[in-house]
Parts: sequence; C-alpha cells; structure tokens
Amino acid sequence: MRVLILGGAGMIGRKLAERLALDGRLSGAAIEKLTLYDIVPATPPAGSDFPVEIATGDLPAAGEMERLLADKPDIIFHLAAIVSGQAEQEFDLGYRINTDGTRAVLEAARAAGHRPRIIFASSLAVFGAPLPEPIGDDQAAAPLTSYGAQKAIGELLVSDYTRKGFVDGLALRLPTICVRPGKPNAAASGFFSAIIREPLAGQEAVLPVSEDVKHWHASPRAAVGFLVHAAALDSAAVGPRRAFTLPGVAVTVGGQIDALRKLAGDKVAARIRREPDPFVQNIIAGWPRSFDTRRALELGFRAENSFEEIIRVHIEDELGGVIPA
Repeated sequence: MRVLILGGAGMIGRKLAERLALDGRLSGAAIEKLTLYDIVPATPPAGSDFPVEIATGDLPAAGEMERLLADKPDIIFHLAAIVSGQAEQEFDLGYRINTDGTRAVLEAARAAGHRPRIIFASSLAVFGAPLPEPIGDDQAAAPLTSYGAQKAIGELLVSDYTRKGFVDGLALRLPTICVRPGKPNAAASGFFSAIIREPLAGQEAVLPVSEDVKHWHASPRAAVGFLVHAAALDSAAVGPRRAFTLPGVAVTVGGQIDALRKLAGDKVAARIRREPDPFVQNIIAGWPRSFDTRRALELGFRAENSFEEIIRVHIEDELGGVIPA
C-alpha cells in the first residue's frame, strides 16, 4: 500500500501521517511507503515502520503531479488548499491552487492509469443561504464565496473522473475542524478555534461575530478518523454520488463559550473579547448551520456528540489532558 498526502505539512496532514505511522496499515493493507507533499517541507511522523518521503513543490505546475504519481500511489489524500478567507481575498491564487491544482491531480492519476482512490477534502462552503435546517445530502450546492465555488468544482471533477473510471474518488465535506492547534490561519472560520484555544492557553481571543452564529464542528481527531475510514470504504456501497457531508456537532458560538466555561471556568471564558468584523461576518452569514448526515452515518463515519467532547479532545491531544487554570 503506497499512500500520498497532498498538503502533508498542514495540521490535518500532519495528524493523518502520525495516525498512519501508529497504525502501520491502511484499508486492510500494510503501508509500504508514505509520501508527504506540500509547498513547504512536512515533518515525517515519528516511529513509522515504513519509509516516508518528503516532497515539496507547486501543486498545479506542469509535470508536478506526474512526478509524484510515478510510483502509482494506491491512495491519495488531497488536503492541499488555499483556505476560505485567503481564497476570497486572493481570487487568482484560490482558483490556481484549489481548482487548477485539483484538476492537475486528477489528470495525473488518469495518465498513470492505475485508478487510485482519491479522497478530496471538500467543505461546507459548497452550500449557501438560503438553506433549510438541517441540510440534507441532496441539497444543491450554491456557494456564496470563491472558496465554496472552488470546492464545489472539485466535487464535480472528482465525481466525473470517477464516473469515467479514471479514479475511485470520494469528496468529503468536512465540518469546520475545531479546536485547531497551533497558530491561526487565514480561514474565515479560524475564530471558532481561537475562542477556545487561546483562552485555554492563557491568552486573549477575539470574537468577530455574534454569539447566535451557529455552525457545524468536529475535532481534528474525528477528521483524521473520517479520512482513514474513507480509504477503506467499499466503492459499491458509496454508489454514484461521490460527495457527502460528514457528521458533526451543531452549536452556536454562545454554546461553544458555555462549554468552555463549564470545563475551564469563568476566568478562562472571560479571555474572549467581542470585536465585530464585517468581512468575517459577511462570509459567515451565508454558511450552513446544521446537517442531516444519515448517509455518512450509514457508511460508518463517526464524530463527537457534543462541543464539550470536542474541547476535551483538544485538552487530551494538545494539552496533555490538563485543563489550565
């Protein structure tokens, strides 16, 4: 089993690599080689029993993906992307990486001729208001941001290349991943993590939206579980509809703060400062709030059941199991 992670230097890519190193297997087979690819060098996971190749480059550049697919990886996790806020502000860059890059991956797989499984990380941003609540898998994609449009295009490409038999693709609409460890990124959704992560680290966090904003979340641990599970899914069980929304927790920002206060106390929750940001508010206003994910659940995907559980995962995985004072 040869595995390629595109976006291997990112948070999810890193955690996925660590999980693969721990398991040593994927989709029922021993991993023979793992390649981590990104624009900057990824950090190889500790303790792997298989060789790990670190590769860097420009995803949509001519010949780049053909080079990476020369050894015909069996499973490709396509996590590389320009995130939502940056894609909205840098239009050309967003389309170059998120759309041209995805097409380059699929074309290289088509040329390689071995029909790899490609797991494409899509987004809830493919949906745009007005929306029902909850949103079902049959809801039409109508994105209201460039990032959402780019992800919707990626879903269609994955489905069509699968229909033609060039790849065995899945497009997973990941919940907003929370609580993300490390430094904030340019995603418009970054504050969802910041208002938990920073107060737990003794720092102030800025909340740019109102507390009644409701959104769909899962932990980094759950996200890695989604990807590993998707690698082993029976293609026939999935059927022709290759894109679907994954389970998560629907919670308001106020509910997030209440969960933080319950677990860590008033002093920690008081480190959140309200500072409205019209740019972020406008992007978030059109985002979906909750989902009917029965199809993903029937296929065996699982996530947390409450936002308190999501915070506990962050405390266990990033803070050594200790809730700071």
